[in-house]
Amino acid sequence: MNIGGFLPFTTIDFPGKLSAVIFTQGCPLRCPYCHNPELQNPSNETHVSWQEILSFLKSRQKLLDGIVFSGGEPLLQTDIEEAVRQVKELGFAVGLHTSGAFPDRLERILHFVDWVGLDIKSAFNKYTQASGTADAFDMASKASKALDLILNAGVALEVRTTTDPRIVSKDDILSLAQMLSQKGVKTFALQEYRPLNNGVLNEPDMQEIKSFYNDTLFENQLKSLFPELILRKV
Repeated sequence: MNIGGFLPFTTIDFPGKLSAVIFTQGCPLRCPYCHNPELQNPSNETHVSWQEILSFLKSRQKLLDGIVFSGGEPLLQTDIEEAVRQVKELGFAVGLHTSGAFPDRLERILHFVDWVGLDIKSAFNKYTQASGTADAFDMASKASKALDLILNAGVALEVRTTTDPRIVSKDDILSLAQMLSQKGVKTFALQEYRPLNNGVLNEPDMQEIKSFYNDTLFENQLKSLFPELILRKV
């Protein structure tokens, strides 16, 4: 495992569980709103070993409920299956944050996983801009396959989308939400875009950013589609 960071305690990354988060190094996407760009390059130097993580987790058995694999993109790791198995054998529930970029690898670990936070970047026809990748059709089809795998496996699922107004409109969100609802998604989360303040010239203004969260009609339309709608506002 190529580990880019470790959070020993959190109450917000795995619903209903006290957890630690393992941030893996490397991601195939280049989302323009990414707040962890240091985790994108898989060859960046890392300072935490998998054995150090395991030693810590053994000391927290019965103190923590779950362990979340996040990133970066954890499914980029070729040994993710073995890592998840080891965590499960220690008695922890397993959470996974993923873009669905490696559905075949996802399928191999789903029987170990208790909950997935799946990032669907946008309506699938807008994945070029949303994912920052040249082969957006491929990325969209992989995300779609990952969604179907999770739903068919019956694993607890939250689909989340970041409302970057440069990428998605309310109509895009509604179109995506209708598709997700028809497939059987029960929990949908909108995550407010946080300005990066990195000198990007086309940074959206706050009025654009907040427009997704001050429209009662839009919110009610989404609420009608899901048993649980989460609005993660900054």
